[in-house]
Amino acid sequence: MNNTPITIQTVVNAPIEKVWEYWNNPQHITHWAFASDDWEAPAAENDLRVGGKFSTTMAAKDKSASFEFGGTYTVVEEHHAISYDMGESGRHVDVAFVETPEGIKIVETFDPENENSIEMQRNGWQSILDNFKKYVEGN
Repeated sequence: MNNTPITIQTVVNAPIEKVWEYWNNPQHITHWAFASDDWEAPAAENDLRVGGKFSTTMAAKDKSASFEFGGTYTVVEEHHAISYDMGESGRHVDVAFVETPEGIKIVETFDPENENSIEMQRNGWQSILDNFKKYVEGN
C-alpha cells in the first residue's frame, strides 16, 4: 500500500476569476470533469464553503459505467486554495491556484487509492486537469 500523495499540475492561460468560476460552477464542471472523450459528467452539485459538499456524476457515454465523485470541503480560500476529503474513503485532496506570468498554475495533490496503480491514478487525474485547461482556454 502506497500512502505517498500524488501531485499533478497544469498552467491555464486565463485570469484567476475565470479559472475559479469554471472550476467551481456546476454548469461548467459538467463540461470538463471526465478523463476521456468517451466519458461525460451529466450532473454536478457544489456547495463551495468549509463543511460544504460537492458531487459530480462521471459516466461512460455508452452507459456501461458511472460513479459519483464527491466530498466535503475542509479549506476554501477564494482564488487560492481548496481542500477536501473524498466521500467514504476520506482520502484528502489539496488544490492550489497560483498566479504566474504564464497564467494560473493549478497544483493538485491527492491521496492514492489502493485499487488502481499510481501511474493509472496520476494519468486519470492529469487527463481531467488537461480537459479543464482545454475547456477554460477554449471558452
